[in-house]
Amino acid sequence: MAESKTAKQEGLMYKGHPLRRVDNLIYYGSMADKYIIMMQVLESKKEQDLDMATKVSVQLQLTDPDLKSRDRVVKKSEKDSLYSAMDVAAIWLERALSGK
Repeated sequence: MAESKTAKQEGLMYKGHPLRRVDNLIYYGSMADKYIIMMQVLESKKEQDLDMATKVSVQLQLTDPDLKSRDRVVKKSEKDSLYSAMDVAAIWLERALSGK
């Protein structure tokens, strides 16, 4: 029982990093780390009853609160699906946090 409580408090995790969604924005990573990924769904289309992302903006950002928002962006790209955006996001975040 205690095991499921900690999993709920943790929230959704992807490859060892937290994943949070607010409307059309998806944040990947922890604000406690030096870098975080912000993904924004720019366009989507209806597939049966689901909205499928067809254009996603991916940004690797510094988490330093003293920087202006445009100065935080380290890398950015646009992808044609959420799957490819998550693929790039996971690679960028791992490389940034490992210092490569």
